[in-house]
Amino acid sequence: MRVPALDLQAQYATIRDEIEPMLLDLCASQRFVLGPEVESLEREIADYVRAPHAIGCASGTDAIVLALRALGIGPGDEVVTSPFTFFATAGAIALVGARPVFADIEPASFNLDPERCEAALGARTRAIIAVDLFGQCADMTAILDIARRRRLPVIEDAAQSLGAEHRGTRAGAMTLTTFSFYPSKNLGGFGDGGMITTSDDDEARVLRQLRVHGESSRYVHERLGQNSRLDALQAAVLRIKLRHLDAWTEARQERAAAYGQLLARPGLRDVVRTPSAAPHATRHVYNQYTVRVRDREALREALAERGVGTAVYYPIPLHLQPCFRDLGHEAGDFPESEKAAGEVLSLPLYPELTPEQQAFVADSIANFYGAR
Repeated sequence: MRVPALDLQAQYATIRDEIEPMLLDLCASQRFVLGPEVESLEREIADYVRAPHAIGCASGTDAIVLALRALGIGPGDEVVTSPFTFFATAGAIALVGARPVFADIEPASFNLDPERCEAALGARTRAIIAVDLFGQCADMTAILDIARRRRLPVIEDAAQSLGAEHRGTRAGAMTLTTFSFYPSKNLGGFGDGGMITTSDDDEARVLRQLRVHGESSRYVHERLGQNSRLDALQAAVLRIKLRHLDAWTEARQERAAAYGQLLARPGLRDVVRTPSAAPHATRHVYNQYTVRVRDREALREALAERGVGTAVYYPIPLHLQPCFRDLGHEAGDFPESEKAAGEVLSLPLYPELTPEQQAFVADSIANFYGAR
């Protein structure tokens, strides 16, 4: 049995009849950048996350860069974030000229530890970026409370967590928030795309200018911006997919629960640690189903031989990346992130995954560890 780590072709087959007529209409219109499709998607995403404003841009990385620039963060500033996340989070901080400052993660959720976050704040700290990893929100109540006491803005990096909720409030409604529409995301386009949500009218105005070279009106550039416009093609695809997102999320949650039962058998409990939602994470959307395992690389190889795809997010924590050598970190500085980097393995999880495929994945893992 073949079980790919991600099967976008299976998803496309379910919505082909909606997508293809839209593509023909878009070709006929010849309106490919920003325009009505993007404006409609912005309204629909704002409604979905329950925020007043949504601003489309070219990628999830650009969303973070634009958010930092809207806050006026640049050279000489420091921004605290997690070392266990995709490179773009810290890369965006460096791209605006600021310095990433890392704080370790909570081992159960993989998200930023609020206590360690507070301990990392310094005189030059200008913001915090809290990452919602693998589909569940960070402890935003604690992080926002710390930020308010220190009068710091918070950016929520929800690239993997559209639709996730913290104590009943959606990611995107609590603070300035960035999203990615990369194809592998739970809401993914046919290429790159990003979105920023905010409840602040001035932030929204500045962000809309920054994404189009700082234009306030045609050929009038109020500030130095960049070219980060969302394509109408991506917006049109995402609008169709957004209609299905809640049903897809329920399917992901059902399959995550099934994995939890399949991997709870005797002989696996001590070698495979399954994920769970933190108490504050009232809606986990399971963009990934990430377990901790022993002998990860040997297990990956054995699963690949049986036709089971897996992924590792992320094998090298950011403080040990070559481009951040100048930050002066070494192995052992962030032990929870380093331990996670050596143990995490994301199993196949998507709405089209069948019970038979899931059972095969679990049986293949049990076969590797000799569990029955």
